[in-house]
Amino acid sequence: MTVGKVGRPHGLAGAFVVERASDDAARFAKGAVLHVDGEPARVTESKRGGGGRVVIRLDRKVERGATLQVPKAHLPPTGDDDYYVFQLIGLQVVEDGGRTLGRVQDVASYPANDVLEVEGGIALPLVGECVREIDLEGGRIVVAPGFAP
Repeated sequence: MTVGKVGRPHGLAGAFVVERASDDAARFAKGAVLHVDGEPARVTESKRGGGGRVVIRLDRKVERGATLQVPKAHLPPTGDDDYYVFQLIGLQVVEDGGRTLGRVQDVASYPANDVLEVEGGIALPLVGECVREIDLEGGRIVVAPGFAP
C-alpha cells in the first residue's frame, strides 16, 4: 500500500519531504521500514518541516518521485465501515436501481468528507446518505439515486 512519495530534498544530508504522506505518523517514525522500488529502507530521521509536512531520511539513497509503500499484511485491520483507499479503487459504482456509473479511480480527501472520484468525472460524497453499500467481495459500491448527473 502506498503511504507517500519521495519529494523535494530537505537539507544536505539526504532528507526529503514526503509528498501525499499517509495520515498515520507511525509510518514515518524513526526505525520504521518502508519499501522503495520493492526493497526495504529504514527511516533514520523523521521530523515535521514547514507547514507541518513530513520530512524523513532513509538508510539508503532513493530517487525523487519514488513511491513509498508498506506491505498490506502490515496494515492494521479496519473497523466496521472503514476502508483503505486501495480497497475502493477499481470497484464498480452502481446506483440503487441498477444504473452503472463507472469504476472508482481515486478517493479525494476534503475537510467535510472524502469523495469517490469515478470514471467520467463523477464525484460522489463518501457519506451515508449517498453510499448505501460497499461490497468488497462483490467488487461494487451501491449509491443512492440523485447524487450522480
